[in-house]
Amino acid sequence: MTTAAAPIRAKQRPGDRVFSKSAVFAGSMILVTLAAVATFLIVQSIPAFVADSEDASILDSNFWAYVGPLVFGTIWAAALALLIALPISIGIALFISHYAPRRLASVLGYIVDLLAAVPSVVFGLWGIGVLAPAVQPIYTWLVDNLGWFPLFAGPVSGTGRTILTAALVLAVMIIPIITAISREVFLQTPVLHEEAALALGATRWEMIRTAVLPFGRPGIISAAVLGLGRALGETMAVAMVLSATGAITFQLLTSVNPSTIAANIALSFPEAYGINVNVLIATGLILFIVTFAVNAIARWIVARRAEFSGAN
Repeated sequence: MTTAAAPIRAKQRPGDRVFSKSAVFAGSMILVTLAAVATFLIVQSIPAFVADSEDASILDSNFWAYVGPLVFGTIWAAALALLIALPISIGIALFISHYAPRRLASVLGYIVDLLAAVPSVVFGLWGIGVLAPAVQPIYTWLVDNLGWFPLFAGPVSGTGRTILTAALVLAVMIIPIITAISREVFLQTPVLHEEAALALGATRWEMIRTAVLPFGRPGIISAAVLGLGRALGETMAVAMVLSATGAITFQLLTSVNPSTIAANIALSFPEAYGINVNVLIATGLILFIVTFAVNAIARWIVARRAEFSGAN
Protein backbone atom coordinates (compact mmCIF):
# COMPACT_ATOMS: atom_id res chain seq x y z
CA MET A 1 0.00 0.00 0.00
CA THR A 2 1.46 3.29 -1.08
CA THR A 3 0.91 6.64 0.54
CA ALA A 4 0.53 9.89 -1.34
CA ALA A 5 3.69 11.92 -1.40
CA ALA A 6 3.56 15.15 0.54
CA PRO A 7 3.52 18.21 -1.73
CA ILE A 8 6.85 19.93 -2.03
CA ARG A 9 6.62 23.52 -0.83
CA ALA A 10 9.02 25.84 -2.53
CA LYS A 11 11.21 27.81 -0.20
CA GLN A 12 10.37 31.50 -0.32
CA ARG A 13 13.25 33.87 -0.81
CA PRO A 14 13.81 36.67 1.71
CA GLY A 15 13.22 39.28 -1.00
CA ASP A 16 9.89 37.71 -1.90
CA ARG A 17 8.79 37.75 1.73
CA VAL A 18 9.77 41.39 2.13
CA PHE A 19 7.96 42.40 -1.05
CA SER A 20 4.84 40.40 -0.15
CA LYS A 21 4.58 41.87 3.34
CA SER A 22 5.29 45.37 2.00
CA ALA A 23 2.48 45.02 -0.54
CA VAL A 24 0.06 43.83 2.14
CA PHE A 25 1.10 46.71 4.40
CA ALA A 26 0.64 49.27 1.61
CA GLY A 27 -2.80 47.91 0.76
CA SER A 28 -3.80 47.88 4.42
CA MET A 29 -2.68 51.48 4.88
CA ILE A 30 -5.23 52.60 2.28
CA LEU A 31 -8.04 51.13 4.38
CA VAL A 32 -6.55 52.46 7.61
CA THR A 33 -6.19 55.96 6.20
CA LEU A 34 -9.72 55.92 4.79
CA ALA A 35 -11.12 54.71 8.12
CA ALA A 36 -9.15 57.36 10.03
CA VAL A 37 -10.44 60.16 7.79
CA ALA A 38 -14.02 58.89 8.01
CA THR A 39 -13.80 58.56 11.81
CA PHE A 40 -12.42 62.09 12.18
CA LEU A 41 -15.14 63.57 9.98
CA ILE A 42 -17.94 61.71 11.75
CA VAL A 43 -16.74 62.52 15.28
CA GLN A 44 -16.19 66.19 14.50
CA SER A 45 -19.51 66.47 12.64
CA ILE A 46 -21.80 65.14 15.37
CA PRO A 47 -22.13 68.51 17.21
CA ALA A 48 -23.05 70.24 13.92
CA PHE A 49 -25.92 67.89 13.14
CA VAL A 50 -27.88 69.06 16.20
CA ALA A 51 -26.75 72.70 16.16
CA ASP A 52 -28.95 75.66 15.29
CA SER A 53 -28.47 79.38 14.74
CA GLU A 54 -28.03 79.96 18.50
CA ASP A 55 -25.12 77.54 18.66
CA ALA A 56 -23.35 78.54 15.44
CA SER A 57 -23.38 82.01 13.92
CA ILE A 58 -22.76 80.52 10.48
CA LEU A 59 -26.21 78.88 10.52
CA ASP A 60 -29.46 80.64 9.71
CA SER A 61 -31.66 77.85 11.08
CA ASN A 62 -30.13 74.36 11.17
CA PHE A 63 -27.31 72.42 9.57
CA TRP A 64 -29.40 70.75 6.87
CA ALA A 65 -30.80 74.05 5.65
CA TYR A 66 -27.21 75.34 5.48
CA VAL A 67 -25.69 72.39 3.63
CA GLY A 68 -28.56 71.87 1.16
CA PRO A 69 -27.68 74.76 -1.19
CA LEU A 70 -24.00 73.81 -0.98
CA VAL A 71 -24.70 70.23 -2.04
CA PHE A 72 -26.85 71.51 -4.90
CA GLY A 73 -24.16 73.93 -6.05
CA THR A 74 -21.44 71.29 -5.85
CA ILE A 75 -23.37 68.74 -7.92
CA TRP A 76 -24.72 71.35 -10.37
CA ALA A 77 -21.30 72.88 -11.13
CA ALA A 78 -19.62 69.47 -11.46
CA ALA A 79 -22.41 68.12 -13.68
CA LEU A 80 -22.17 71.14 -15.99
CA ALA A 81 -18.41 70.76 -16.16
CA LEU A 82 -18.68 67.06 -17.01
CA LEU A 83 -21.36 67.75 -19.62
CA ILE A 84 -19.00 70.20 -21.34
CA ALA A 85 -15.76 68.27 -20.91
CA LEU A 86 -16.76 64.69 -21.71
CA PRO A 87 -17.57 64.99 -25.44
CA ILE A 88 -14.57 67.28 -26.01
CA SER A 89 -12.26 64.86 -24.19
CA ILE A 90 -13.51 61.84 -26.12
CA GLY A 91 -13.07 63.73 -29.39
CA ILE A 92 -9.50 64.72 -28.50
CA ALA A 93 -8.67 61.18 -27.38
CA LEU A 94 -10.03 59.68 -30.61
CA PHE A 95 -8.13 62.21 -32.71
CA ILE A 96 -4.87 61.43 -30.92
CA SER A 97 -5.33 57.66 -31.02
CA HIS A 98 -6.87 57.11 -34.47
CA TYR A 99 -6.62 60.18 -36.69
CA ALA A 100 -3.52 62.27 -35.93
CA PRO A 101 -0.15 61.45 -37.52
CA ARG A 102 2.27 59.74 -35.16
CA ARG A 103 4.42 62.82 -34.49
CA LEU A 104 1.44 65.11 -33.97
CA ALA A 105 -0.22 62.54 -31.71
CA SER A 106 2.93 62.36 -29.59
CA VAL A 107 3.08 66.15 -29.21
CA LEU A 108 -0.63 66.45 -28.41
CA GLY A 109 -0.40 63.64 -25.86
CA TYR A 110 2.48 65.41 -24.16
CA ILE A 111 0.52 68.69 -24.07
CA VAL A 112 -2.53 66.97 -22.58
CA ASP A 113 -0.40 65.36 -19.86
CA LEU A 114 1.22 68.72 -19.17
CA LEU A 115 -2.13 70.48 -18.76
CA ALA A 116 -3.12 67.96 -16.09
CA ALA A 117 -0.24 69.23 -13.94
CA VAL A 118 -1.24 72.93 -14.02
CA PRO A 119 -2.14 74.13 -10.48
CA SER A 120 -5.78 74.99 -9.87
CA VAL A 121 -4.89 78.51 -8.72
CA VAL A 122 -3.54 79.21 -12.22
CA PHE A 123 -6.87 78.15 -13.71
CA GLY A 124 -8.61 80.36 -11.17
CA LEU A 125 -6.53 83.38 -12.14
CA TRP A 126 -7.21 82.68 -15.81
CA GLY A 127 -10.93 82.32 -15.13
CA ILE A 128 -11.30 85.55 -13.18
CA GLY A 129 -8.91 87.62 -15.30
CA VAL A 130 -9.51 86.37 -18.84
CA LEU A 131 -12.50 84.05 -19.19
CA ALA A 132 -15.08 85.95 -17.13
CA PRO A 133 -14.62 89.31 -18.95
CA ALA A 134 -14.52 87.50 -22.32
CA VAL A 135 -17.79 85.60 -21.86
CA GLN A 136 -19.78 88.45 -20.28
CA PRO A 137 -20.85 89.92 -23.68
CA ILE A 138 -21.87 86.40 -24.76
CA TYR A 139 -23.98 86.07 -21.62
CA THR A 140 -25.66 89.38 -22.39
CA TRP A 141 -26.50 88.18 -25.91
CA LEU A 142 -27.90 84.90 -24.56
CA VAL A 143 -30.13 86.69 -22.06
CA ASP A 144 -31.36 89.16 -24.70
CA ASN A 145 -32.11 86.50 -27.32
CA LEU A 146 -32.71 83.29 -25.37
CA GLY A 147 -33.93 84.70 -22.07
CA TRP A 148 -37.22 82.83 -22.53
CA PHE A 149 -35.32 79.60 -21.78
CA PRO A 150 -35.17 79.13 -17.97
CA LEU A 151 -31.43 78.38 -17.86
CA PHE A 152 -30.64 81.65 -19.69
CA ALA A 153 -33.10 83.88 -17.83
CA GLY A 154 -31.83 87.25 -16.64
CA PRO A 155 -30.87 89.64 -15.29
CA VAL A 156 -27.40 88.98 -16.64
CA SER A 157 -24.35 89.21 -14.39
CA GLY A 158 -22.26 92.31 -14.95
CA THR A 159 -18.97 90.57 -14.10
CA GLY A 160 -19.36 87.21 -15.83
CA ARG A 161 -18.51 85.38 -12.59
CA THR A 162 -21.42 82.97 -12.78
CA ILE A 163 -21.93 79.27 -12.17
CA LEU A 164 -21.50 78.67 -15.93
CA THR A 165 -18.10 80.38 -15.89
CA ALA A 166 -17.05 78.25 -12.93
CA ALA A 167 -18.25 75.17 -14.81
CA LEU A 168 -16.22 76.19 -17.88
CA VAL A 169 -13.10 76.52 -15.74
CA LEU A 170 -13.76 73.14 -14.15
CA ALA A 171 -14.30 71.64 -17.61
CA VAL A 172 -10.92 72.92 -18.77
CA MET A 173 -9.36 71.43 -15.65
CA ILE A 174 -10.84 67.94 -16.08
CA ILE A 175 -10.45 67.66 -19.86
CA PRO A 176 -6.77 66.54 -19.55
CA ILE A 177 -7.70 63.82 -17.04
CA ILE A 178 -10.54 62.37 -19.10
CA THR A 179 -8.58 62.71 -22.35
CA ALA A 180 -5.45 60.99 -21.05
CA ILE A 181 -7.32 57.97 -19.68
CA SER A 182 -9.64 57.66 -22.69
CA ARG A 183 -6.69 57.87 -25.07
CA GLU A 184 -4.89 55.01 -23.34
CA VAL A 185 -8.06 52.91 -23.33
CA PHE A 186 -8.69 53.49 -27.03
CA LEU A 187 -5.12 52.49 -27.83
CA GLN A 188 -5.72 49.14 -26.10
CA THR A 189 -8.48 48.17 -28.53
CA PRO A 190 -7.48 44.84 -30.15
CA VAL A 191 -6.11 45.48 -33.63
CA LEU A 192 -7.95 42.41 -34.91
CA HIS A 193 -11.28 44.01 -33.98
CA GLU A 194 -10.42 47.16 -35.87
CA GLU A 195 -9.09 45.30 -38.91
CA ALA A 196 -12.12 43.02 -38.97
CA ALA A 197 -14.47 46.01 -39.05
CA LEU A 198 -12.49 47.64 -41.84
CA ALA A 199 -12.35 44.37 -43.78
CA LEU A 200 -16.15 44.19 -43.68
CA GLY A 201 -16.31 47.53 -45.45
CA ALA A 202 -16.73 49.86 -42.47
CA THR A 203 -15.46 53.41 -42.70
CA ARG A 204 -13.03 54.66 -40.07
CA TRP A 205 -15.86 56.27 -38.07
CA GLU A 206 -17.98 53.10 -38.32
CA MET A 207 -14.98 51.08 -37.12
CA ILE A 208 -14.58 53.43 -34.14
CA ARG A 209 -18.30 53.29 -33.38
CA THR A 210 -18.54 49.49 -33.57
CA ALA A 211 -15.13 48.40 -32.25
CA VAL A 212 -13.31 51.14 -30.33
CA LEU A 213 -16.11 52.82 -28.37
CA PRO A 214 -17.76 49.59 -27.13
CA PHE A 215 -14.36 48.28 -26.02
CA GLY A 216 -13.50 51.55 -24.28
CA ARG A 217 -16.85 52.22 -22.63
CA PRO A 218 -15.79 51.09 -19.12
CA GLY A 219 -12.62 53.16 -19.43
CA ILE A 220 -14.61 56.20 -20.55
CA ILE A 221 -16.90 55.83 -17.55
CA SER A 222 -13.90 55.50 -15.22
CA ALA A 223 -12.29 58.58 -16.76
CA ALA A 224 -15.53 60.53 -16.41
CA VAL A 225 -15.79 59.56 -12.75
CA LEU A 226 -12.22 60.66 -12.07
CA GLY A 227 -12.92 63.96 -13.78
CA LEU A 228 -16.18 64.34 -11.87
CA GLY A 229 -14.35 63.65 -8.60
CA ARG A 230 -11.86 66.41 -9.45
CA ALA A 231 -14.72 68.79 -10.22
CA LEU A 232 -16.63 67.92 -7.05
CA GLY A 233 -13.65 68.59 -4.82
CA GLU A 234 -12.12 71.57 -6.62
CA THR A 235 -11.61 74.48 -4.24
CA MET A 236 -9.43 77.40 -5.25
CA ALA A 237 -10.52 77.81 -8.87
CA VAL A 238 -14.21 77.88 -7.92
CA ALA A 239 -13.61 80.13 -4.93
CA MET A 240 -11.77 82.63 -7.12
CA VAL A 241 -14.14 82.59 -10.10
CA LEU A 242 -17.62 82.13 -8.64
CA SER A 243 -19.55 85.03 -7.15
CA ALA A 244 -21.70 82.95 -4.81
CA THR A 245 -24.79 83.98 -2.86
CA GLY A 246 -25.82 80.60 -1.46
CA ALA A 247 -29.07 80.38 -3.41
CA ILE A 248 -30.55 77.34 -5.10
CA THR A 249 -31.11 78.22 -8.74
CA PHE A 250 -30.65 76.60 -12.14
CA GLN A 251 -30.08 79.94 -13.88
CA LEU A 252 -26.60 80.03 -15.41
CA LEU A 253 -26.00 83.69 -16.22
CA THR A 254 -27.17 85.78 -13.27
CA SER A 255 -25.29 87.18 -10.29
CA VAL A 256 -27.31 84.90 -7.97
CA ASN A 257 -25.29 81.68 -7.85
CA PRO A 258 -25.05 78.67 -5.55
CA SER A 259 -21.75 77.98 -3.85
CA THR A 260 -19.92 74.66 -3.57
CA ILE A 261 -18.92 72.78 -0.44
CA ALA A 262 -15.18 72.91 -1.07
CA ALA A 263 -15.14 76.61 -1.99
CA ASN A 264 -17.33 77.49 1.00
CA ILE A 265 -14.98 75.67 3.39
CA ALA A 266 -11.96 77.47 1.94
CA LEU A 267 -13.60 80.89 2.20
CA SER A 268 -15.22 80.42 5.62
CA PHE A 269 -12.68 78.36 7.56
CA PRO A 270 -10.17 81.16 8.32
CA GLU A 271 -12.81 83.08 10.31
CA ALA A 272 -14.58 80.07 11.82
CA TYR A 273 -14.49 79.37 15.56
CA GLY A 274 -16.20 77.07 18.03
CA ILE A 275 -19.11 75.09 16.64
CA ASN A 276 -18.73 76.85 13.30
CA VAL A 277 -15.63 74.72 12.69
CA ASN A 278 -17.68 71.58 13.31
CA VAL A 279 -20.30 72.80 10.84
CA LEU A 280 -17.69 73.23 8.12
CA ILE A 281 -16.20 69.82 8.89
CA ALA A 282 -19.69 68.35 8.66
CA THR A 283 -20.10 69.82 5.17
CA GLY A 284 -16.82 68.10 4.32
CA LEU A 285 -18.35 64.83 5.51
CA ILE A 286 -21.30 65.39 3.18
CA LEU A 287 -18.89 65.95 0.29
CA PHE A 288 -17.08 62.75 1.33
CA ILE A 289 -20.37 60.85 1.13
CA VAL A 290 -21.33 62.41 -2.21
CA THR A 291 -17.99 61.40 -3.70
CA PHE A 292 -18.40 57.85 -2.44
CA ALA A 293 -21.92 57.68 -3.86
CA VAL A 294 -20.71 58.87 -7.28
CA ASN A 295 -17.97 56.22 -7.34
CA ALA A 296 -20.39 53.50 -6.25
CA ILE A 297 -22.82 54.41 -9.03
CA ALA A 298 -20.00 54.42 -11.58
CA ARG A 299 -18.77 51.00 -10.46
CA TRP A 300 -22.32 49.67 -10.75
CA ILE A 301 -22.62 51.03 -14.30
CA VAL A 302 -19.26 49.54 -15.32
CA ALA A 303 -20.14 46.17 -13.79
CA ARG A 304 -23.50 46.17 -15.53
CA ARG A 305 -22.02 46.92 -18.95
CA ALA A 306 -18.77 44.93 -18.63
CA GLU A 307 -20.21 41.82 -20.28
CA PHE A 308 -21.04 43.89 -23.38
CA SER A 309 -17.80 45.87 -23.57
CA GLY A 310 -15.52 43.23 -25.04
CA ALA A 311 -12.85 44.30 -22.52
CA ASN A 312 -13.14 41.29 -20.23
